[in-house]
Amino acid sequence: MHPIWRVLATSAALLACSRAQPASVPAPSEPAPVVTQMQLALASDSAAIAFLIDEGTRRSHAPDDLRYLTDIVGPRLTGSPGARRANEWVGAKLREYGVDSVALEPWPFGVRWTRGPISVRLLAPHERWINAVSWAWAPGTSGSVAGDVVSVDATTRADYDRRFAGTLTGRWVMVTTPYPRVNPDAPDRADSVRVDSLRKLRSRRLTPDERDFQAHRAELLAHDRVAGQIIDGGKEFGLLTMSGGPDDVAPFPMVVVANETFAEMHRDLTAGERVRVEVNASNTFGTDTLTQWNTVGEIRGSEHPDEIVLLGAHLDSWDLGTGATDNGSGSIAVLEAARLLGALSAKGVRPRRTIRFAFFMGEEQGLYGSQYYVLAHRAEMPRFQGVLVLDNGSGRITGVALQGWDELRSLWTDMMRPLSALGPLPVRSGNKTGTDHLSFLPAGVPSFNYDQVGKGYDHTHHSQADVYDHAVPGDMAQAATIMAVNALQLANLAQLLPRHVK
Repeated sequence: MHPIWRVLATSAALLACSRAQPASVPAPSEPAPVVTQMQLALASDSAAIAFLIDEGTRRSHAPDDLRYLTDIVGPRLTGSPGARRANEWVGAKLREYGVDSVALEPWPFGVRWTRGPISVRLLAPHERWINAVSWAWAPGTSGSVAGDVVSVDATTRADYDRRFAGTLTGRWVMVTTPYPRVNPDAPDRADSVRVDSLRKLRSRRLTPDERDFQAHRAELLAHDRVAGQIIDGGKEFGLLTMSGGPDDVAPFPMVVVANETFAEMHRDLTAGERVRVEVNASNTFGTDTLTQWNTVGEIRGSEHPDEIVLLGAHLDSWDLGTGATDNGSGSIAVLEAARLLGALSAKGVRPRRTIRFAFFMGEEQGLYGSQYYVLAHRAEMPRFQGVLVLDNGSGRITGVALQGWDELRSLWTDMMRPLSALGPLPVRSGNKTGTDHLSFLPAGVPSFNYDQVGKGYDHTHHSQADVYDHAVPGDMAQAATIMAVNALQLANLAQLLPRHVK
């Protein structure tokens, strides 16, 4: 393990909840806490804001840029050639769009993992081919490996030792119940009751013994020489999910199958039937720690160039699709905001503070790129005015959560007011999780991840359906325009915002 990874360990924990499911979505409306508001007057930027709105909504480059990023550059798995192509392409577009400087900022990632071909065949209780993919940073099988499937439903180490220890050699294991999904063609009460019961079972509070067992279960399975693990895709209509990373290299092959297939296997095992599969997966690892890069551009401030507003999104993606909604759409919104502010700068209207545009790699493996960015720029953190991140799909912005800076509610409300034609854009108390703004919170920087409308993000997230056709170009133009306006407003405030160390 690279020594600095220990510094980043909290990132993986913060992101864990978003690996199998989308990053957080807005919570129900909450009563506004009674917090004394900072009195911060916005600069008179009405003409500049009007220009940004007109340019952003009428002449957006977002659709064409997203098409190129997804269809031509393609998937951008951290450590892959596609990731490097994306770094370079974004850098070239930033230069084209008139920013003052562009840099590729390096950081050490971990070992390369390359997905190879896979075939999975159900052998019993009947024969058929199964659609499946390897979990990232899991090894291959070194040829075809057939074995019975076992549901390892132990909840504690004592339970495991009593029922499973020494019996799993050469077997494929399932360690969860199926993810509860409502049948979209029969959403009646009976189905809802079934799903509610499954959700309650999965969400119950674990005992310390159960938590300890889950933390060490993979080690026990590896010791017992399982053939591998079968993972629930967790989505509907055969969609799959993906995660994994170099901080948690799997000790045995791990295969993701559709939720419907996983549920079928689990159902048959529960009924006492024999389930048997044959898997042939070919994945490869590199041998050295890779260097990866964040692409960063900036428009220098005219009065306080050493104070910074940062617009950010993660440029990496999973490789089942082409990363359109996670997070090509966020990256392209930041790129389009750079174009808008570059066009404004070309007219002689420059922000008082520097506005940076950061395209982070390695978010999907544990917020690596943004964490390394904060470490590399830690001397600047006290001079950061704020960080604005977009990473909840391609749906339009619907407001912002204050992330604990409730004293800025009036400021954010004033910032959103000139954008009312693109709204409504409510400001709410609450926190967003699962993406790169979290990396800046320990440094005390006011950091926010916008609320967005879902637009099918729970389906596209980490799945093979994350492609251009499921993005919403018009909504991306709205998001880019809002980000550009908010960046200018923060850059032109008379003072720096307060620090909160999280």
